[in-house]
Amino acid sequence: MKRYYLFIALLIGIIFTGCEYDNFDEPKSTLSGSVVYEGNPVGIRNNGPQLELWQDGYQLRYAIPVYIAQDGTYSVSLFDGEYKLVRKAGAPWEPQLSDTITINVKGNTVYDVPVKPYFTISKESFQHASGKITANFTVNKIVENANLAQVRLFIGHSVLTDQNKKEQVVDVDISGIIFGQQSSLSVNLSESLKKLDEVFIRVGVRANVTNEFYYTQVQKISLK
Repeated sequence: MKRYYLFIALLIGIIFTGCEYDNFDEPKSTLSGSVVYEGNPVGIRNNGPQLELWQDGYQLRYAIPVYIAQDGTYSVSLFDGEYKLVRKAGAPWEPQLSDTITINVKGNTVYDVPVKPYFTISKESFQHASGKITANFTVNKIVENANLAQVRLFIGHSVLTDQNKKEQVVDVDISGIIFGQQSSLSVNLSESLKKLDEVFIRVGVRANVTNEFYYTQVQKISLK
């Protein structure tokens, strides 16, 4: 009988504790913006590279992950207050772990996060004719001591096309790439992609010190 009453007491305690947690306010403010280089959003792998937010002055201090969409935008719900933003390693840009950015969040706050990619791609264009895609683009070296590892053309059936989500990928011969000058590549679409009304294309460049690509923004190409 004592065990029964003890069980009931524990159950009631758990219920009341749960109610107390339910009564906590949800964060109502939003911090949003883009990860940018020279004012332009940086294309990445969707939910791949991350930022971190920290807030001082609390007994339980932990990192708040900030997920970035494939077009370089981000959005996170927060309480009003002062936060420190960290640009983590493992991204297509230089990590700046000690160079934190202080952001004051109040209501809906917009902040574009500057980064320095190892390489960028500019002046990209894609054309389709008779089942073949022709890509033109320029690879730019931003970090002087960075070494070029890969340049790839990614083709998929959705806007979320990248290294992990693609139907066709073509490696570019990096020995023929001259930084700051236009490169060209032509590729026949796979039989499965030829049957579609449209495909999504982007070019990515990767430095040897990271597994993540810097991508151009996804472009939709009509096949019909």
